[in-house]
Amino acid sequence: MQFEFTQIYLAGIRIDEPMTVFTDLIVSAICFYAFFKLSKFPIKNNVHLYLKYYFLSMGIATFIGGVIGHAFLYAFKSQWELSQGWIEFVKQVLPENKLNAAANPWKLPGWLTSMFAVMLVERASIEYARKIIKPAIGTFFAWFNVFELLFFILITFSTLNFFFVEVHTFYGFMIIVLSFNLIIFFKTKSKGSVRFLWAVGFAAIAALFFMNQWTLHKWFNYFDISHMFMAASAYMFYRGSKYIIDHPLDSLEGFK
Repeated sequence: MQFEFTQIYLAGIRIDEPMTVFTDLIVSAICFYAFFKLSKFPIKNNVHLYLKYYFLSMGIATFIGGVIGHAFLYAFKSQWELSQGWIEFVKQVLPENKLNAAANPWKLPGWLTSMFAVMLVERASIEYARKIIKPAIGTFFAWFNVFELLFFILITFSTLNFFFVEVHTFYGFMIIVLSFNLIIFFKTKSKGSVRFLWAVGFAAIAALFFMNQWTLHKWFNYFDISHMFMAASAYMFYRGSKYIIDHPLDSLEGFK
């Protein structure tokens, strides 16, 4: 089914893509709830800190994405024109159907905040695994974590293209979070890592619906479906985070 643009009016106020806004706000609410609950724990280590602010950042990102990126984007009319030279350069690395000659920079606050959030959950996974991996590996990925975030922020800012947000999210979840939590699970059987793996699985399903634009109905399109799987992913990340904070690796049975 093809994407059909929807809008409603409430008290004379136009709201574009209302179901997409609503499902974005569901993700945001789960993330803010997780941040609130994790904030009640006394800070034990950097893993706790990174996870807590992952939820805060992702909650802000999805809230901005829903309200500005979908509901009221029509009120933010700014547009950046990309130079022809830059477009020709980007063509070398980007599929032609993903190219933008011009885009609304008001998309950036939500995009960049979500990228920062992904960086934090990557970093939490790296830090959690440090006791069972070689120190050099932990140090390398901790530094590379910062480099890849800066790289993707720069290229997203200069192209205003969501494709690079997708690539960064894929790398963060499917390469870093998945790999490090698989290592942790195989070595310690940590239930926290199992929940993180479930969270990555839900995120992967969300990405499949989004990338393939699988739509059930104009009022429940691929944005909305992917957001519901993102909500499930956020909830599993929260459950995993609670377990990880309460069960450091050196307290687990079988830890060596």
